[in-house]
Amino acid sequence: MTRQELHQQIRSKGSYLCVGLDADFDRIPRHLLKYDDPVYEFNRQIIHATKDLCVAYKPNLAFYEAQGPKGWASLQKTLAHIPKEHFTIADAKRGDIGNTSRLYARAFFETLDFDAVTVAPYMGEDSVTPFLGFDGKWVILLALTSNQGSRDFQMDKQENGQPLYEKVMRRAQEWGSADQLMFVVGATHPEQFEEVRRIAPEHFLLVPGIGAQGGDLQAVSRHGFNDHCGLLVNSSRGIIFAGDGEDFAEKARAAAMKVQKEMAELLKR
Repeated sequence: MTRQELHQQIRSKGSYLCVGLDADFDRIPRHLLKYDDPVYEFNRQIIHATKDLCVAYKPNLAFYEAQGPKGWASLQKTLAHIPKEHFTIADAKRGDIGNTSRLYARAFFETLDFDAVTVAPYMGEDSVTPFLGFDGKWVILLALTSNQGSRDFQMDKQENGQPLYEKVMRRAQEWGSADQLMFVVGATHPEQFEEVRRIAPEHFLLVPGIGAQGGDLQAVSRHGFNDHCGLLVNSSRGIIFAGDGEDFAEKARAAAMKVQKEMAELLKR
């Protein structure tokens, strides 16, 4: 999917919502256990309930890998069920060098046909560039994440006073353009978004941390918008686990609709 196509989806739906398909087997409604593949059935119903309200879906690979071969089967069926106009993100946080990175890239871009994959930049350029060699595919680089431990290293000041995450963002723009590279910037750091936008004015930002982690959508949007929106704001638990009964999909839709309506208003400003 191109940057222009993603912009068009945002405009047409009045939404920059990404729904995180973190299908924790221990939390999915118990009545789904009667199905041969409860995880897929959970995802299928969530997708059906939210597809008109969001522009992207982001399965976190840990919830599927933990289930072994069954989990991979659930993931493949889930991907096949997501409508083609949606942007799909493999939240895999891979990062290795040489042939290993190339094989990870093939796994997510060719075998599974995701649009994007999250990548950890710690090992440097040769751990990232193998993912950038696929037409129409995206790298979403971890820059300033939403977890509490993000301050352990990402905010560390370098000799020039620049935080490490800023160095990562500036250097990464030498490797890939705004048409193939996004950055993860957590909603729990709203005070950093103005600086992030000065560093990367054109790049899309994937923003976790809205909902269960307490991020402020208004603050993120106010400081993080560029001329074309430029945000994909993810909500996982706050939507998919909004209910745990037989009406879980309806509850998920209501939660997603609340976010989408707020986004539609913000996009008008």
